[in-house]
Amino acid sequence: MRDCHREIAEWLAPLGIQVKIDAAGNLRALYPAATSGARRLLIGSHLDTVPNAGAYDGILGVVLAVSLLEALSGRKLPFEIEIIGFSEEEGVRFGTPYIGSRALVGRLDEELLERQDANGICVRRAIEEFGLKPAEISGAQVSENVFGYLEFHIEQGPVLEQLGRPLGVVEAIAGQSRLEITFIGRANHAGTTPMNLRHDAIAAAAEWITAVEGEAKDTSGLVATVGRIQVKPGATNVIAGETRLSLDARHKLDDVRTRAVETLLRKAQQIAERRGMIVRWSTQLNQKAAAMNPFLVCQAGEAIERAGCEPFTILSGAGHDAMILAEKVPATMIFLRTPGGISHSPAEKVEIGDVAKAIESGLHLLDLLASSAMAQRGA
Repeated sequence: MRDCHREIAEWLAPLGIQVKIDAAGNLRALYPAATSGARRLLIGSHLDTVPNAGAYDGILGVVLAVSLLEALSGRKLPFEIEIIGFSEEEGVRFGTPYIGSRALVGRLDEELLERQDANGICVRRAIEEFGLKPAEISGAQVSENVFGYLEFHIEQGPVLEQLGRPLGVVEAIAGQSRLEITFIGRANHAGTTPMNLRHDAIAAAAEWITAVEGEAKDTSGLVATVGRIQVKPGATNVIAGETRLSLDARHKLDDVRTRAVETLLRKAQQIAERRGMIVRWSTQLNQKAAAMNPFLVCQAGEAIERAGCEPFTILSGAGHDAMILAEKVPATMIFLRTPGGISHSPAEKVEIGDVAKAIESGLHLLDLLASSAMAQRGA
């Protein structure tokens, strides 16, 4: 991350823009307005990624933010522009996403700071070891003069490609539930224990995983995934005594998502009881769905049209920092087509022409906002 911050700082130095790192590890860079005391637009995305990832998820949004400032060629607008490179959005290390953006809305609380990674290191300690001061996190919150947030991001899905459209405007982001479920059975010898006397935690987990898939297929718009399985003791000749699984469930309607999770937990309980086991669960994330700001969605659509593309609104099934910022400031997102719909993979890519259209649309959007009441001082 230090190398990443250094690289971006080098890009911005020729523009006379200095980079700062806030107490949550977010990169912050301010492009001044034409006059002092102006309002501020935030543009950014996240700098972290997932294991075995691609090159564009998150970082493309930061690169495009820098590109927009370069394309202004020194021209000042009636509002400030602050570039933000969020420190942590994916939730890989600590099991909790959006750590960087939570700091901007005042939700990086004591409970989250005490969350631990696989090595027992908590968020607070990680921040300190990076050379930052957790006590100063409150200073990372967005200021009162911020009027909006814009995030460019690859779609991470196949919709725009199927429609033959390079860009889309996000109208809402689906809510997410992330849980950890543990089936506790009894470890025993694989060769000497009859099948009818087993309490196999893997078999219980497999039955439940099938139930997860079935619930998602039977519920319109629901997606549910078991993406991680940990087994103990994990030997080929031992019946598993414990299986720990992750659950990721998403839907655009929070009540549908909540009911689905409740149903799946009830099924896990039934499976465990029938097999003579115990099941336990804990919730890592319960993120509500987030609607993007209607005015900014409309302005982004017009900007895309001015760039010669047909505007299109889309639902985001993936979570983004924009859904966190939307709790406090008007927010919008512009998606770029993802060839093959592939993301979180080394095969992830973008079309160069789509990136060019994104920059062109971004410049049109800045001009539209410059003449809007939203960006005016005192609005």
